[in-house]
Amino acid sequence: MLRNVIVAATLAGVALCESPSFAQEWIQFVSKADLFGVNFPSEPKTQETTFATEFGIMLPARVYSTEAGQSRYSVTVVDYADAEKTHTARVDQCKKDGGEGDACQNDWRSDVQGSMVYAASKYVKGTGKITHFGWAVVDNVEGIRVQVTNADRTRTFVEIHRHGTRLYVLEATVPARAPAPGLFQQSLLFTDEEGHPLRYRTIYTTGYSELWKFPAPPPPRAR
Repeated sequence: MLRNVIVAATLAGVALCESPSFAQEWIQFVSKADLFGVNFPSEPKTQETTFATEFGIMLPARVYSTEAGQSRYSVTVVDYADAEKTHTARVDQCKKDGGEGDACQNDWRSDVQGSMVYAASKYVKGTGKITHFGWAVVDNVEGIRVQVTNADRTRTFVEIHRHGTRLYVLEATVPARAPAPGLFQQSLLFTDEEGHPLRYRTIYTTGYSELWKFPAPPPPRAR
């Protein structure tokens, strides 16, 4: 993994959005395993886990997390690469068990295409108050942005994107009166296998059609 130290003072435009406790050196963390980069206040811990999708299959995931004072930061990455294979195996087993019709429907396209909405729904169904819910882009990769005020008055900022076969969920929770976590939120980037940042000339999306493929061919990259 590539890790370059970034001095927060060089990010003056963003640093103004942070509290004084953030006047420190952050690191630019890049994961070649999960093809993304983001700024963290310290080296994140990595946890291997599994993720239950909307349609009930289990997929491999990693959680990258760290803390700074009372603030918590995490990136959850779920790999949907085997979603079609897993759903198809479940359909085959359903048919062997005597099922038919809708009982053995293959929902893999719905599971993949709805993954961002499903991830966002977990915050909508929570106990906090949604203060923002909207569409977002990072380097022309489409996504969903959610902001929540929790019962204890802390605030949670969420960014959800799908790129390639992976779903990315960025989450930062900060104290009640702390500014928005700009150093974290605004630093997300997607990379190729060698760790080089990607940016597209048009919106990157994986829309559904008769020729729907997963992952969809990416649009041309910007220079």
